[in-house]
Amino acid sequence: MINTELKNIIQNMKLDGILITDPFSLRYFTGFCGGEGTALCTGGEAILYVDSRYTEAAKQDISDAASGFRVVEFNRENPLYTLLRKQIGVEDGLSDPAGFRIGFEDRSMVCSTFSKLHQELKVKLVPLEDSLTIPRQIKTKEELDDLRRAEAIGDMAFSGILNVLKPGITELEVAAELEYAMKKNGASGLSFDTIVASGIHSSMPHAVPTDKKLENGDFVTMDFGCIYHGYCSDMTRTVVIGKADEEQRKIYRTVLEAQQLAMEQLRPGMKCNAVDRIARDHIREAGYGEYFGHGLGHSVGLYIHESPALNTRDETILCPGMIETIEPGIYVPGFGGVRIEDMGVVTEAGYESFTNSPRNLIEI
Repeated sequence: MINTELKNIIQNMKLDGILITDPFSLRYFTGFCGGEGTALCTGGEAILYVDSRYTEAAKQDISDAASGFRVVEFNRENPLYTLLRKQIGVEDGLSDPAGFRIGFEDRSMVCSTFSKLHQELKVKLVPLEDSLTIPRQIKTKEELDDLRRAEAIGDMAFSGILNVLKPGITELEVAAELEYAMKKNGASGLSFDTIVASGIHSSMPHAVPTDKKLENGDFVTMDFGCIYHGYCSDMTRTVVIGKADEEQRKIYRTVLEAQQLAMEQLRPGMKCNAVDRIARDHIREAGYGEYFGHGLGHSVGLYIHESPALNTRDETILCPGMIETIEPGIYVPGFGGVRIEDMGVVTEAGYESFTNSPRNLIEI
């Protein structure tokens, strides 16, 4: 039995079916965690096609999720595209492929797969755009529980790293310690490549950890996250090795104030870009506007960067149950930078942070 969300998309877009290939969409709609598969929803039937590596696991995942999908194995004797053609009636001549409208995930499907689909099925392929990601914006209680736990694992990693940070340790070693701590505390993986940037490297928002050693006077920015039950966490903290100088304190204070203002003023019903403006205006008024180039935040779920995003362009109306990070930053080339990031949920009253690590300036 096809679920209500998919049925509504098919009806609203006047489709004959939906093809799901993105691993995060597969997990959300089918419950299958393996990542490699193809789901086809037509009319009242929903089928997940997998190869023999995943057949048993897919059946178990789908049973646990009670998603209503049926698992079909494809192989040499029954290739995937032959099974797809049979399901839509093209293989046996029951359907006119030219008049058959199949929605596909244009935001994630690679060109070679699209070309193969068009060649093999000869149907009208209709871009789904954000149709499959919008239902994921409002999290269920179960999803929120997993997101809280994932962020709590990050908190534990940060608490532990404070005992490790010292002059002489490298950025790569710090990253390794954070990743080990997250996995030791229950994470199944990383939600993105860990960022550890010290000294002048910290002026690069997405710096890659190197063998640079931490030195007295360095800002050290650590941006890291893990996966728990498939759901991601995301947090950033910046500390100082030794004592912070006056300019470092000013930059840190400005970023912290910008974050606090955004967290305090965020309310359901606001547009995403209005929340971004709160923090951006504060940083600009402090004289650092040119050094805050990225958006204020983004949603998080099965994937680390989901929609909607808190940036200057997104006009999505925030609703209770949406996850958003709030992560202002100031990055001064040749000097260093600061980012402070919490992850939390939009509530009926405002914003609840899931991140419990201290936000005050920590000097090591």
